[in-house]
Amino acid sequence: MVMKGTDMKVAETPSAGLTDFRIPDAYEDWLDKEGVLVHKTYYIPNMWEIEVGPWERKGGKGAVVRIDNAHLRNDMHVVDIDPGGKSEPEHHMYEISFYIVEGRGATTVWTNDDNKQTFEWGAGALFTVPLNAWYQHFNGTGSEKVRYIATTNAPPMMRLFRDENFMFNCPTMFDSRYTGDENHFNGGTLYNKRVWDTNFIPNAPDMALYGWKERGAGGINVSLRMGKNDMGNHISEFPIGTYKKAHRHGPGAHLVLLSGDSGFSLLWTKPDRSDMIKCDWQVGTIVTVPADDTTHQHFNSGTTRARYMALRDGPGGFVAPNANRGGDVSMKDGGWQVEYEDEAREIHEIFEAELAKKGVECNMKAFIPYCTGSAGVTEERFA
Repeated sequence: MVMKGTDMKVAETPSAGLTDFRIPDAYEDWLDKEGVLVHKTYYIPNMWEIEVGPWERKGGKGAVVRIDNAHLRNDMHVVDIDPGGKSEPEHHMYEISFYIVEGRGATTVWTNDDNKQTFEWGAGALFTVPLNAWYQHFNGTGSEKVRYIATTNAPPMMRLFRDENFMFNCPTMFDSRYTGDENHFNGGTLYNKRVWDTNFIPNAPDMALYGWKERGAGGINVSLRMGKNDMGNHISEFPIGTYKKAHRHGPGAHLVLLSGDSGFSLLWTKPDRSDMIKCDWQVGTIVTVPADDTTHQHFNSGTTRARYMALRDGPGGFVAPNANRGGDVSMKDGGWQVEYEDEAREIHEIFEAELAKKGVECNMKAFIPYCTGSAGVTEERFA
């Protein structure tokens, strides 16, 4: 058939017999095959209470936590190891960062029989295993379970390669990421702009942090580069009666509360904040950025300083590795951050109302002219 008025030939579409073309979702198919318990949520009030079920691959009990979003840049695995138990040895072509929620034990890492090394850890430890290296976890006590959470970039990696055998049986070992050096899981190097390059942090809730006034009142922070991973993590802390500046980005950053007795996060995507959600938190709460272009803001309404750890995705190779992605740059300058002078008055009013419930004074007067509290801190926290 020729299209009227042109010389273009149009193929005739059959009236029957066609089916929809479907690209297999390798990640969802893998979850189904694993038979693991899956929680689709962006808000976990208490990480100690996450329900787990049998997970043969991990040699014990576990669950996968993921946001309910087609744009899925990472996920989180929750695994329990019984007293005196151990995980199954495994290696895989996705990156992974572990945080020990409770218990103590050790992990052995190797790429061949000549470079095995073992390091010990306890609650509060944060570490990564090099890409595709073999590893096995051991519970070091006969009386208490171990629980860890682990963020991974399994969803995009599985959806990219669509080959389970490649993901879990690839023989290539990355010598650029792991050589078996005895100091691989010891120490680290500090760089400009609060960057700490390391593979193991023994106690994330207590490690030293550095001033980062760009993100708000009294905030301190460290940016973690671990295992030459694409994924990145950071730890931030802010004083009593203060809150961070709002900023926006895509889904996947897992906010894990490490200290603070009361606080909350606000999340919204619409300019009028008509879809704004309030997530209350305490130590052990996990809040995950749930959607594209989600504006979010974190508030310490408690009686102690508040510290959180952000376990997040990376640029995925789509952004130059040393580019500033805009998280601490004002929207007026092309970044993602809402400066205090540009935030809606409603935001501060919500914060002061929460403080009043706890009998805590607001310390934002130096930044918010209509604050009814005091000037409090101004930049870094020196105490």
